[in-house]
Amino acid sequence: MRLAVLTGGGDVPGLNPAIKAIVNRAIDNNYEVLGIRRGWMGLVHANPDNEDNDHWIMRLDREKVRRIDRTGGTFLHTSRTNPASIKNKDLPEFLRDPDLPDDETRDVTPHVLNMIDKLGIDCLIPIGGDDTLSYGERLSREGARVIGIPKTMDNDVYGTDYCIGFSTAVTRSVEFIHALRTSAGSHERIAVVELFGRNSGETSLIAAYLAGVDRALISEVPFDLEKLARFILEDKKNNPSNYAMLTISEGAHPIEGEVIESGPADAYGHRKLGGIGYYVGDALKQLTGQNIIYQQLAYLMRSGAPDSLDLMVAANFAHVAMSLVERGESGRLVCLQRGVYSDVPIATLSQGKKRVNVPELYDAENYRPKIRHVLGMPMFLT
Repeated sequence: MRLAVLTGGGDVPGLNPAIKAIVNRAIDNNYEVLGIRRGWMGLVHANPDNEDNDHWIMRLDREKVRRIDRTGGTFLHTSRTNPASIKNKDLPEFLRDPDLPDDETRDVTPHVLNMIDKLGIDCLIPIGGDDTLSYGERLSREGARVIGIPKTMDNDVYGTDYCIGFSTAVTRSVEFIHALRTSAGSHERIAVVELFGRNSGETSLIAAYLAGVDRALISEVPFDLEKLARFILEDKKNNPSNYAMLTISEGAHPIEGEVIESGPADAYGHRKLGGIGYYVGDALKQLTGQNIIYQQLAYLMRSGAPDSLDLMVAANFAHVAMSLVERGESGRLVCLQRGVYSDVPIATLSQGKKRVNVPELYDAENYRPKIRHVLGMPMFLT
């Protein structure tokens, strides 16, 4: 049996522990393990006619993974490559079509399937979010054996209550929010903290809930700037230290506005988000006359080593995936549902969008967490 593992999309803490657990259990079973470097890009750029593809493919053994679980990120590296839609200019020379314009997109899935065959990969384990896993589901439909593991600090993969990286992102956010109280309180200002979260505002919601932030703006609920200004002024006035704080998801937007995006779309059709916190902070300054602290946490949320929960979930997801491999399963997505490790068809992730349960968890009128009834709910209230 020869397995291959890859990581795609944004890095999160917990990827390396998952890789290590997969490799060690595979070796216990006398399986071989290949590491595909730079996500799906590795299978696009590997050349079936070359013996030397070491820049894209590496053999994994106990020594190579011995210490990787002590650090964050992914030692296999990552990318946002989508082999089903890749520009001609971004293809390796041996795949590039000289008769096509550079910006014309191509589907090189036949090449990827050929590489899987040439490398003798019996089962592929992609670790990623919606985008990375959606291409894994495509390969599964094409006949490749695939077992997916969900990761994303937004925690928005449909079909699982939890994704690797979410706990550490919330932990980092709470730590930085509390640290920022020093400056906000000292200068008696309003602090606006922008957090990652494209379609789901769960990171903003849970971080605000745990850090006791005054207001939280989330991707699911458009907000009224004038009403927000009234609320935040009242919060500041009622604080003995005369400051106020709010969190905001990067995918949030005002009632009369759009999500702030910039740059060209990536391989999965997403443009870069970011800047809504600056926009809101500037608007609040004009509406309230107060000085503003704007802090975009961005990559700090997902940098560094994983916390204990992400260490545990990453290792356990790896063991669930390996159990599925050992049973001969294919086309499955490892998941946590209501606190229980399980698996669902990998096609499940395309059947909906995982978003905040606004009626149960959010006060849409007052822009703040509203968490009261938690009996019977999963640990992270998803």
